Amino acid sequence: MPYERAPHTDPMLAVSGDPLVIAPRTAAAGPAPTNPYRRLLATPGARAFTAGNLLARLPMGMFSVSAVIMIAGSRGSYALAGAVTATGLAATAAVAPWTARLVDRYGQARVAVPATAIAALGSLALLLCVHYGAPAWALFASYAATATTPNTGGMSRARWAHLHRGDPAALHTANSFEQAADELCFMLGPALAALLCAALFPEAGTLVGAILLMTGVLIFAAQRATEPPVAPRTHAGSPLRAPGMPALLAAFLATGAVFGAMEVVTIAHAGGAILALQAAGSCAAGLLYGSLRPAADVRRRLLACLAGMTTLMSLPLLAASSTDSLLALAGALLLAGAATAPTMVTGMTLVQRLTPEGRLNEGMTLAVTALLGGIAAGSATGGWMVEHMGQVTGYVVPVCAAGLALVVAAAGVRAPRN
Repeated sequence: MPYERAPHTDPMLAVSGDPLVIAPRTAAAGPAPTNPYRRLLATPGARAFTAGNLLARLPMGMFSVSAVIMIAGSRGSYALAGAVTATGLAATAAVAPWTARLVDRYGQARVAVPATAIAALGSLALLLCVHYGAPAWALFASYAATATTPNTGGMSRARWAHLHRGDPAALHTANSFEQAADELCFMLGPALAALLCAALFPEAGTLVGAILLMTGVLIFAAQRATEPPVAPRTHAGSPLRAPGMPALLAAFLATGAVFGAMEVVTIAHAGGAILALQAAGSCAAGLLYGSLRPAADVRRRLLACLAGMTTLMSLPLLAASSTDSLLALAGALLLAGAATAPTMVTGMTLVQRLTPEGRLNEGMTLAVTALLGGIAAGSATGGWMVEHMGQVTGYVVPVCAAGLALVVAAAGVRAPRN
């Protein structure tokens, strides 16, 4: 159901027809309410499953960087390293929806633990194959086995949806918190992987990542009190058949291309050190967005977020084309990231509302799969533009991808019914 107007005696923020309108608090309104994130984490059992989920999610930003460092250092070939990681990405895109469907059918704990064990064994197999000089095909097979890794972020969002069903404001805060956690792991994971591989040994990033993943999922799965009940076997159709869902997934695909292109172009133009600023801007914006009271029309909010992302993604292009200042580019990336988290939060809210009952994990995993496909396509397109058209011109790709996401969403995404 769409968000409802809250009583004027309660919230700091009132809802109007605009995407987000902040109503000033008067003296008669009483003391300010509790911080929404503190209130969110005060939910019984929330801190325990959140701690396990964050521990399990951190390696998601570690594995690809660790694999590249490990394989390129051992075999002297970045092409081989890139091909192996691309194979793992393709395998994940194919397997993840099936894993999510099993989670919906049999429960998070029953599926996530064995699926994670298989993925962790795949990471350890890759480590051993690299260390002992196994043939190249063994590297591809080992890394493909990690595709069974469950979508821990999606499972966490499903728990929030179960705990706060009927409370759209709390669910909005929860989705914002989860998106900020994604961005935080994106910032910390690659840096931790590179540090471990350099300070210890080339396989250290993969080894520590596998241990963190397995430990985090075990902690997460042990919190049975907050686990959503298994939905009875249903004849509900695939989330792909839900009205508006194909267009929404296409918008996620184009949004993923924004991320993939921006990463490759920025690394080529200025190195990877300042790339984390985009994630930092997104993390901060996501937390701020979650503290605001959202407007009722979620489709309109999505279009406003996509329009903002299209506008802000032009800032790195302007900074790179008008000046050689690294500081200016850094500021542009920080601002460009400010629209990504609100866009993802609103998109995930729409996914939750459009997905048929009992198939929530599958719906959210399809969104993540679309993002991964878009990242791959954006990386390839951005790399081609840098090589053939120049580094600065490469910044055109994320702007165009964001504009495409806006057009697709405006044309095909429908608002959920009451």
